[in-house]
Amino acid sequence: MSDLLAYLSPSWRDEAFKRLQAELPPEKMNNVTTSMSNIYKNCPGGEEQFLFLECKDGKVTRVETGTGEPPQAEFRIIGDYDTFSRISRAELGAQKALMTGKLKLKGNLAKALKLASVSDRLNKVLSRIPTQY
Repeated sequence: MSDLLAYLSPSWRDEAFKRLQAELPPEKMNNVTTSMSNIYKNCPGGEEQFLFLECKDGKVTRVETGTGEPPQAEFRIIGDYDTFSRISRAELGAQKALMTGKLKLKGNLAKALKLASVSDRLNKVLSRIPTQY
């Protein structure tokens, strides 16, 4: 199927940004202002990649993907590509991944756990993007 977008590619990022803005109004995002950089280890092809998301007053304002150093963020979450791709497919909850040690968090754990439901809403939208993982 050729209309699958490569996970974390520029076209996937653009589609993610468009869908997150369209499908998640600020009240669904608890009007939160936060940012996170997900750092993907053990990616296909060997390069480390990142997914950066930023919300201001509940509105998704930035989605970035790439290799190298991610933008500064309130939360830095480090894990395997496989773990993140399962979360993006909504097969694994972010909170469960954190609590079982599949992800490492740099940032305020209590706040991160409070934001887990917001993260799961984001991932539900991402899971609907036709993606080649």
